[in-house]
Amino acid sequence: MERVDVSILGREYSLACLPSEKDALLEAVRLVDQRMLAIKNSGRVAGNERIAVMAAIQIAGELLSMRAPSGPLANVAVGDFKRKIEDMHAMLDQVVGLGAQSR
Repeated sequence: MERVDVSILGREYSLACLPSEKDALLEAVRLVDQRMLAIKNSGRVAGNERIAVMAAIQIAGELLSMRAPSGPLANVAVGDFKRKIEDMHAMLDQVVGLGAQSR
């Protein structure tokens, strides 16, 4: 695990992640920090805890809206689609590789 020091709304945090996940973690921290800063600057919400809750609700709402709306793929997240597509690519690469070897 790698230690990553970040700042969210002016407060310092030490987080741990795998080196391969560091870029994604930093991107997530930037999103949370930007969202919290925008809420704070709106002047409608006071207190860091309330700001954090509002940011979490906004981000969760966006995440949920990325799900398939209805039908057989309802409640399937975009990440699940991505993983399935990556699995299909790996299978295709394997099959194409086998076909090329038999020639």
